[in-house]
Amino acid sequence: MSHSASAARSPSATALLTLGALGVVYGDIGTSPLYALKEVFHTGHLAVTPANVLGVLSLIFWTITVIVSIKYVLLILRADNNGEGGLIAMLALATTAVQGKPRLRRLLMVVGMFGTAVFYGDGVITPAVTVVGAMEGLKVISPGLDRYIVPLSLVVITGLFAVQRFGTAGIGRFFGPLTLVWFTVLVLLGAPQVMDNPAVLQAVNPALAVGFIIDHPGVSFVMLGALVLVVTGGEALYADLGHFGKQPIRIAWYAVVMPALVINYFGQGALLLRQPEAIENPFYLLAPDWAQLPLLVLATMAAAVASQALISAAFSVTKQAIQLGLLPRLQIRHTSVRDTGQIYVPFVNWSLYVFIVLAVALFETSSRLTNAYGIAVTMDMTITTVMTFFVIRYGWRYPLWLCVAATGFFFVIDIFFFASATLKLLSGGWFPVLIGVGMFTLMLTWKQGRAIMQERVRNEAIELEGFLDAVFVSPPVRVPGTAVFLVAEPTLAPNALMHNLKHNKVLHEYNVFVHVKHHEIPWIGFDKRLSVESLGHDCWQVTLNFGFKNDPDVPEALRLLEGRGVPLDDMDTSYFLSRDIVIPTFGEGMAMWREKLFASMHRNAANMGDFLSLPSNRIVELGAKVEI
Repeated sequence: MSHSASAARSPSATALLTLGALGVVYGDIGTSPLYALKEVFHTGHLAVTPANVLGVLSLIFWTITVIVSIKYVLLILRADNNGEGGLIAMLALATTAVQGKPRLRRLLMVVGMFGTAVFYGDGVITPAVTVVGAMEGLKVISPGLDRYIVPLSLVVITGLFAVQRFGTAGIGRFFGPLTLVWFTVLVLLGAPQVMDNPAVLQAVNPALAVGFIIDHPGVSFVMLGALVLVVTGGEALYADLGHFGKQPIRIAWYAVVMPALVINYFGQGALLLRQPEAIENPFYLLAPDWAQLPLLVLATMAAAVASQALISAAFSVTKQAIQLGLLPRLQIRHTSVRDTGQIYVPFVNWSLYVFIVLAVALFETSSRLTNAYGIAVTMDMTITTVMTFFVIRYGWRYPLWLCVAATGFFFVIDIFFFASATLKLLSGGWFPVLIGVGMFTLMLTWKQGRAIMQERVRNEAIELEGFLDAVFVSPPVRVPGTAVFLVAEPTLAPNALMHNLKHNKVLHEYNVFVHVKHHEIPWIGFDKRLSVESLGHDCWQVTLNFGFKNDPDVPEALRLLEGRGVPLDDMDTSYFLSRDIVIPTFGEGMAMWREKLFASMHRNAANMGDFLSLPSNRIVELGAKVEI
């Protein structure tokens, strides 16, 4: 899974990537037939009449076509940031595109941060609704079993989160084939019904959708909030771009996913035309009695795969957010030696788990969970559209009329979906919004706190070159070995150096001042990794460049200095870190509660040494207090 995903690939490699994309990218949208059609009727309080069934099917067909086939698969997949996709990549693209407009840039940054924060809300609701939706097959098998739906769903979810720490490489290879089986079953369930009742195929005609909206404007608007369920997971499609590349994602969609979804929805529609009472669970009632239990098992497995895709996305979004300075450092474990994309973030894993369990316990049925669903998804869809406008207008310099036409059309659709989803704010939509607002507060507080702190440090610090010149007027004792100082500001003398001179009254023979810089592009190669400048007296200033998907490994990067006269013998090198202790104070800065929040986030952030892959037995930490 290299970053040159667009390079020529052999057909077999493309086929493998396409199979992989099925499991990871399309698990979420693939499981929406479990509950979507039922919810559309349920939400609109619609009678199951032939005209309504055909109108709703037509709306479903055109929602899938416009939002996924055209907007995501054709348009948005083009907006990649050096091969990477997802909201953070889009945010970096958009903010870079409007570089010359600081106010607009700041606004986009805030909007993008909010979209990223809301994504966590979505990451909580999706696994909950998918797993519970699969388990509701129990009620169809035997009405008495419905009291087991919630406990069994919780068992599946607990299992899913417990295995995260082992990484997905082992089970990941079954995801693609399993999802392929699932899509095949969707066709097998839907096709016989469509053949029995080919009249449902008229729903492909957009006139039916338009006619339905004109006949029932109010109901249609309320229904949009449930209709969005048929395109859940569109965001994931874009976020996984870096793993698979455009071509496999597109092939999988047009060749497998879209046909299977349409046939299954039309099959459910045909069933409803024949027996309207099947609306209580049209998905499970497509299957004959003997197939209900195997179908339940398969659906639960498919639901687990769909949830896995979202959990993995949450890990990768967190890592990118940390490197863009939106979240404090967290412990990140790599679960695969080969594939750097496979990571495990314990804190995110268990936080998601707690909120998902809360969601399942609180809402209990997939119908109530779907109420909570729409808001997070539609908000992210709208934000992505807005970002796309700025990328194609300022980044690609397309003419204004084209940009407005291309994104304006989708923007209107997104806004209608979003407005309809807000109707469910009180009946459950508050839940993901609350999570989103919480995450957003954390991100904003962290970003502003960091800025204030750096400002304070900058005001109190001394310039490095001037300081060194002053020190060497009457030089202190030089001790053998190399000292590597990690500095936040490349031109300032680090705290650790001052303390070392003040308390130990010595200076190492060789001193390297290293500044680690994270850029708003995903990958930076070794050729552009470092720049070095000599400060005289055997002191050097080094800047290391990393992208937001790179793993910042300082010792590995410093090996590139070999042959430049900087001795970095493993046994003779010490790494000096300044560990700042944040003291919240009244006065300027942020509100007191936010300063306290920042101080505790700062205190609990993962070790800087681990984050930069420094050898733990060669680190010296010297502390300083910073008042904000």
